[in-house]
Amino acid sequence: MQELTPEQSQQLQTRLHELLSSLQQQLEAAAEGARTVQLDQSSVGRLSRMDAMQQQAMAQATVRKLELRLQQCRAALTACERGDYGNCRRCEEPIGYRRLSARPEAPFCVGCQR
Repeated sequence: MQELTPEQSQQLQTRLHELLSSLQQQLEAAAEGARTVQLDQSSVGRLSRMDAMQQQAMAQATVRKLELRLQQCRAALTACERGDYGNCRRCEEPIGYRRLSARPEAPFCVGCQR
């Protein structure tokens, strides 16, 4: 793979900052659904406790995925500051612009990701 041009690197850094902000907002919204289930027995039309617990589990899984992606985004921004953004953390080869365009926080090249 070819190394990133300065223009590509700048474009991806901008996308990383936008992604960081978006992920933080999504995480705040998802955290609301991951709270402890409180079932109001007096309300008519409320979800059953089992349905509420299932929704809570799904929300918690979403929170974990968002937290992982947020961590990867922060690591990618740190790599930008160090000057080694765009290199695979396993094989240290350039990741490639197409992959980073699709997922700018990707820590691995396609070969190592498999």
